[in-house]
Amino acid sequence: MSDTSSPSPGLCTPLKLGGLSLPNRVIMAPLTRSRTPDSVPGPLQQVYYGQRASAGLIISEATNISPTARGYVYTPGIWTDAQEAGWKAVVEAVHAKGGRIALQLWHVGRVSHEMVQPDGQPPVAPSALKGEGAECFVEFEDGSAGPHPTSTPRALATEEIPGIVEDYRQAAIRARRAGFDMVEVHAANVYLLNQFLATGTNKRTDRYGGSIENRARFPLEVVDAVVEVFGAKRVGIRLTPFLELFGLTDDEPEAMAFYLAGELDRRGLAYLHFNEPGFAGADITYPEGFREEMRRCFSGGLIYCGGYDAERAQARLDENSADAIAFGRPFIANPDLPERFRVGAELNEPDHSTFYGGDEKGYTDYPFLDNGHDRLG
Repeated sequence: MSDTSSPSPGLCTPLKLGGLSLPNRVIMAPLTRSRTPDSVPGPLQQVYYGQRASAGLIISEATNISPTARGYVYTPGIWTDAQEAGWKAVVEAVHAKGGRIALQLWHVGRVSHEMVQPDGQPPVAPSALKGEGAECFVEFEDGSAGPHPTSTPRALATEEIPGIVEDYRQAAIRARRAGFDMVEVHAANVYLLNQFLATGTNKRTDRYGGSIENRARFPLEVVDAVVEVFGAKRVGIRLTPFLELFGLTDDEPEAMAFYLAGELDRRGLAYLHFNEPGFAGADITYPEGFREEMRRCFSGGLIYCGGYDAERAQARLDENSADAIAFGRPFIANPDLPERFRVGAELNEPDHSTFYGGDEKGYTDYPFLDNGHDRLG
C-alpha cells in the first residue's frame, strides 16, 4: 500500500497565518533591546527591523501601551503621536523589503518601580503583592541606568480595569494607523495579563479573581478590544503557561491554558504564541500530551519559542504540534536567518554584552551571508 500522507512542511515553506500569507515559518520573536532612550523608535530601529524583513513574520519588541505600562526605561511606546510616527517609519522600512511585522502590546503590571511610573506612583497589579527577586530597569539621578528591585504594587480597583482595556484599544488603533500587519497581545512572561491569569499573583475577590473564568476575564476583554480594531485574523497572543518566575506561581496552568485556547479559538484568533517555560533557565517542560491537546483546542496557528535550533524546530513541524517556530537570539545575530536555515549555513554567534542598551554595535552590524552589512535596512 502506498503512503498517501502529505510530507511535513519545511521551515522555509509558506504558511497562511490568520489573515496573512507568510513566505516561511521562521518567526522573529519579540526582543527587548533597550535602544529607544526617548521611547520613540528612530532610524536605528528602521535599519534593525528592515534587515530582518525576510522573517516569515517579525514580532516587534514589547511596546508599552501607556505611561503606566512601563517597567523598563529605553523601551518604545505606542501612546503618543511621535511614537506612532516612529513606528510607522519602521513598518515602512520592513514593507519596503517585502516583510511583515506585528506590534506586541505590553503592560508590565507589577514589574516596575515608582522611578519609572508617572508622578512617582506605585505600579499596578491584580493584587498588592511584590514580585520576589523581580527587577525592572530604571534611570538613576546621575543619568546612568540599570536594574533595580521592583516596588510593591497597588491592587487595581475594579472600576479601573476598563480604562486599561481602553489603553489597549487605543494602542491597537495607533498600531493600525502605523501600518502594522498584525498585533500580538503580550499575556506572558509574568507581566500584567499573566499576573491576572495566575493563582499566585491574583488574589482578587471581585469578578476578575477566583475561578479560571474570572482570572481570564481581563485578558479576554483586552483581546476583544484589540480584535474590534484589527479583526481576529490579524491578532495573536503570547502565553507562558507553567512559567514560575519573580514570585509568580500558578496552581492551574494547564486548565487555564486549555480554557484560554478554547475561548480564543471561539473568537477566531490568528495564532497562539507559546514562550516555553524553560526560557528563563528553569528545567521545566510541558506535561506529556500538552501540545497535542492544544492542537485539538485551537484551530488557528500555533507558534512555539524557546531555545530552538533548525533541527528541533523542524521536528516540531514534523510532529504537527507547531505551524511555525519563533527564534530570538539567533535573529539578533543573523538578520538573514531564514536564508541561513534554507542553505544550511553556519550561524553568527550573538554578543551577549550588547543585548540591552547601546548603539548599532551588536544591533545592526552583524554580517549577512555575503559578509556584508546592510546599514540601509
